[in-house]
Amino acid sequence: MNNSGKIFEDIICKFLVDNKHKILERNFISRFGEIDIISSKDNIIHYVEVKARKSNSKYYPAESVTKSKINKIKTTAKFFLLKNPSFANYFMQFDVAEYIIDKRNINVIENCFY
Repeated sequence: MNNSGKIFEDIICKFLVDNKHKILERNFISRFGEIDIISSKDNIIHYVEVKARKSNSKYYPAESVTKSKINKIKTTAKFFLLKNPSFANYFMQFDVAEYIIDKRNINVIENCFY
């Protein structure tokens, strides 16, 4: 991960913690893929993909999450649960956290894919 990617993930982590999330993992990697942030709140595991763009970008940050990336995140989430069975009874959801760099704006799209 490049340094700017880490900075954006740091910003999103702070935002999540400020909104009562507990950060469980950052950059959880398996042979299937990677999840930027895994957090919990109210017995829900949130698998969060972080995307950042400038406001003059042609696309919203979330639009860069491809079907292939979604499949990798889902498979990696299953692997996370196998490695962490204590979370097996939690509900889970997949979120995309968008960061608009020049406006310093955060938008978390919750439960954006299944």
